[in-house]
Amino acid sequence: MDNTALLVIDAQNEMFAEDNPVYNKDGLLENLKNLIEGARSANVPVIFVQHNDRALVAGNHDWQIHASVQPLAGEAVIQKTTPDSFHKTELQNALKAKNIQNLILAGNQTEYCIDTTCRRAYSLGYKVTLAKDGHGTWDSELLTAKQIIDHHNDVLSSFAELKEAKEIQFS
Repeated sequence: MDNTALLVIDAQNEMFAEDNPVYNKDGLLENLKNLIEGARSANVPVIFVQHNDRALVAGNHDWQIHASVQPLAGEAVIQKTTPDSFHKTELQNALKAKNIQNLILAGNQTEYCIDTTCRRAYSLGYKVTLAKDGHGTWDSELLTAKQIIDHHNDVLSSFAELKEAKEIQFS
């Protein structure tokens, strides 16, 4: 796909920790791996976004990108400190340098970084595709993780085309 990039947001160890993983951890990791492999095999750029905060400190184990979806040498890794992958980061410059106009989004956390980045990408004029089974979260006090994901898929359909990960074609 010309002018397309896969954006993998916050696929960090903390999200998949054995003692408190995101909902459907194994299915999510499998979908992320398949999306990444599909993009790479079609020479579509894969850009990773990595969150930094008091718990996710650069260099610590929780902060590192999960081993099963590691970036390859030369793939961009954008550092961020807010849910918006564009805010005060190099993401916009990296996309412009590759003339990217279409973004495929996947990763964590549904109601924060996925939601905010999806809306921001749309407002910046990108055509956005959201892998509706390619983002994760945890239960909240009010809703299950599945309810949060389903709700955000419904709401974000105003800003992105939603597709199952297996439906996303890169070539």
